Amino acid sequence: MEIICENCQSKFKIDDEKLTPGKTIHFRCTKCKNKISITPEDNTEKNDLADMDFQEDDEYDSTDNPFDFIEEEGKTALICETDSKIVKTVSDALYLMEYHITEVKNVRETLKKMRYHTYDLIILNEHFDTKEPDSNSVLIYLQRLNMSIRRNIFVCLITDRFSTMDRMTAFNKSVNLIINIENINEIARILKHGLTENEFFYQVYKDKMKELDKY
Repeated sequence: MEIICENCQSKFKIDDEKLTPGKTIHFRCTKCKNKISITPEDNTEKNDLADMDFQEDDEYDSTDNPFDFIEEEGKTALICETDSKIVKTVSDALYLMEYHITEVKNVRETLKKMRYHTYDLIILNEHFDTKEPDSNSVLIYLQRLNMSIRRNIFVCLITDRFSTMDRMTAFNKSVNLIINIENINEIARILKHGLTENEFFYQVYKDKMKELDKY
């Protein structure tokens, strides 16, 4: 069965043998997070949502998107960092904040992960897999995302050049929050503050879009 997201027109394929006729299933579009519901009408005998296969352009690998059927209120985070000590510090903080965490080692792996999942939070070191922080490939990818997708992602940039919570630099870099490496041990407190401010900033917009049934 081929499914098309009504919001962004992305196409997905689901094995008909893994659907139950008359039973509605729900999932989020991996591109724009639009909620999609389908009720199969064809005759099938097997229903195993855990093994459902999605394909977009090429064969889908479930390891690329471990959050296909995560509960709606579940929060996901992507850590783009190569320093093991920083990764542990960040992971420990996010774990206590109840995030489902994915760690990546290079740009190629990162872009592959983001192809299949829109993360709620991305922690990105500006030196991640590059010698030129101003040409960070992951940051460039995020900057080019459609705003309807980008506004749902909170991006935190780890840096050794700028001050923590430097709003002007955050705006210039198209990220939500700046954290200097010197303050990494305080990341939980800083993140909570930044996330709260961001939620307050977008709340009016989100409420209006929900009224229009577009969010």
